[in-house]
Amino acid sequence: MKAAFDVAIVGAGPAGISAACILADAGVKTIVFERGEYPGAKNLSGAVLYGYDLARILPDFAERKCPIERNIIESRIWYLSRDSGFSVGYRDAALGTERKHNAFTVLRAKFDRWYAEQAQKKGALVVPATVVVDLLRDSRGAVTGVATGRAEGEVRARITLLADGVNSPLAVRTGFRLEPKPEQVALAVKELIDLPAAVIEQRFGVSGIDGVTAEIMGGVTGGMDGVAALYTNRNSLSLSVGANLADFAATKIKPYELIEEFKQHPMVAPLISGGKSLEYIAHWLAEGGYDAIPRLCGDGYLIAGDSAMLFNALHREGNNLAMASGRMAAETIIEALGRDDCSRKALSRYGERLAESYVLKDMKKYRRFGRFMHHHKELFNEMPRAASFAAREMLTVNGVGKKQKQKLIMQNFRGEKMSIFRLARLLWQGWRAVK
Repeated sequence: MKAAFDVAIVGAGPAGISAACILADAGVKTIVFERGEYPGAKNLSGAVLYGYDLARILPDFAERKCPIERNIIESRIWYLSRDSGFSVGYRDAALGTERKHNAFTVLRAKFDRWYAEQAQKKGALVVPATVVVDLLRDSRGAVTGVATGRAEGEVRARITLLADGVNSPLAVRTGFRLEPKPEQVALAVKELIDLPAAVIEQRFGVSGIDGVTAEIMGGVTGGMDGVAALYTNRNSLSLSVGANLADFAATKIKPYELIEEFKQHPMVAPLISGGKSLEYIAHWLAEGGYDAIPRLCGDGYLIAGDSAMLFNALHREGNNLAMASGRMAAETIIEALGRDDCSRKALSRYGERLAESYVLKDMKKYRRFGRFMHHHKELFNEMPRAASFAAREMLTVNGVGKKQKQKLIMQNFRGEKMSIFRLARLLWQGWRAVK
C-alpha cells in the first residue's frame, strides 16, 4: 500500500471522521484508517450526540438521514442509594420544536458507519480492518506518515492526525502521550435492552421519536467514584454504569456484577422489565480532565478526541468534544498545507482554536472536579444512604411526630458520620470544583 496523501487519520470515530469531512470538502487528499471491520464495529450500544457540533460539519445531517434514535426532550438526574433514590427532571417543548436535535440518541455502530459514508461521499478514503502500528519519521523526527500492519503498508502523509481513542496504543508507543494512570480513566460497561417502541413511549411518557435520558449517581457504583446512565432509543434502552479504574482495582468489584445490580435497582427494573439483552460491551472513558491533556501537536502531527483526553466528566460530554476537536484540527491542517508548513509552530493554531472554544474553557473550568469526586467517596456511600433514610422517614406516616422524625434523621446522619460541618465542607469543596 505504498501511497502518498496530504493527511492520514488514525481512527474513524467522531473526531477522525469530522476531520475527514472538513478536509475532503477543502479538496485535501485524505485517508482514514480504522482497525475495526467497519467504522463503529468497536463502538456498540448507545450514546447521546449534540446537534450543534455535528451541524458545524454537516449542516444538513437530518436530511442526510442521520440514524437518529430519539430526540431528547427530557433530561433526568437521579441520586440513588442501593435500594431507593431521588429524581429531578426537566422537560421542554422547545426541545421538540425550535431546538429539536439539540441532543439525540444514536446507536454508535449505525452512526459511525453512516458518518464515515458521508466522509467517503465527500472524497475521503476510509480503509477499515487496518491497524496502524507505528508512525514514519524523517531524520529530524517529524512525522511523515504511518506504517500499517499490512504488507508494504507504509503510507506517506504530510500531516497525521491521531484520533484512535483513549486507549490509543499508538499515542503511547510513540511517546506523544503518556499511558493514562488508573485514576485518569473510567471503565464503563454498557448493555442494550430490546423493548418495543410502544412500551418505551408508555413508560417514559413520550411519543413519536421523542426520548428521555437519565444521568445517575450515588450508591449504584458500589461505593466507587462513578456514574450510570439510561438512554431511550427507538426500540431499545441503553444502560451504562462505570467507575474509576483505580477504584475497580482497589475494590475487586467485577464490572458485570455492577451492571447486574444496577439493573435490579427499583428505579431501573420497572423500566427494563420484559426486555431482552441484545449486546454487552465495556470501554474506557478519559476522566483525567484538563491536567491530563497531552501536547496537542508537533512536527507533522496532531491529536484529537479521546486520544487527546478531551472529555468533560461532569456533563458526560465526549462525542461532541471529539467532533469539535476534529473540525478544528482539520481547519488548522488546511491553513498549514496552504502555507506549505507542517511544523509544530504552524500546527499550534489548533491548540489556540481549542483554547478559544468551549472545549478547553469548560475543561479548564472543571479541572478540579475529577479529583473532588475521587477523594470524596461519601458521595457514593454515606450521603445517598443518609439522604434516603431522611426521605423515607419524612414520607412515612406512622404516628410518629415530625419533630421526633427530625431527631431520628439527625441521629442517622451522625451514625453515618455526616455532621453539619462535614456537609458544609463537602458543599464548599464541591462548589469550588465546578465554579
